[in-house]
Amino acid sequence: MQQQISVITIGVADLARSRLFYVGGFGWTPVFENDEIIFYQMNGLMLGTWLQPGLEADMQRSGLSKPGAFAMAHNVPQAEEVQPLIDRLVRAGGTMLRPGDAPAHGGFRGYVADPDDHAWEIAWNPAWSIDANGLVTFGL
Repeated sequence: MQQQISVITIGVADLARSRLFYVGGFGWTPVFENDEIIFYQMNGLMLGTWLQPGLEADMQRSGLSKPGAFAMAHNVPQAEEVQPLIDRLVRAGGTMLRPGDAPAHGGFRGYVADPDDHAWEIAWNPAWSIDANGLVTFGL
């Protein structure tokens, strides 16, 4: 079976507040939006931000008020881009979880939470290349 992820959908409490974080912070452009959901075309997959009650109804699962024990990551081409992006995301409604620093295993990273407490790692990894389309390739 092919290894791929097509869509990641996260539940949000306020679509306008979430939009400000993703559009105003990351600078992403929605490819579809209505009163319940916004989709962002990523490099090879979609990210959906869906009002939580609608997502819960679609999944037939309640109690999605807390994000899971995971972090999404956004890699940047240079270490110097990590902290300015974290700062921009905080100005767009995010919460700083960890300022940019160099972990023992190498690279440079920091963490920010979106307005619904979904964690994002903002990272530069010298062993991972990012092509012109934003595709990240693991390599050591």
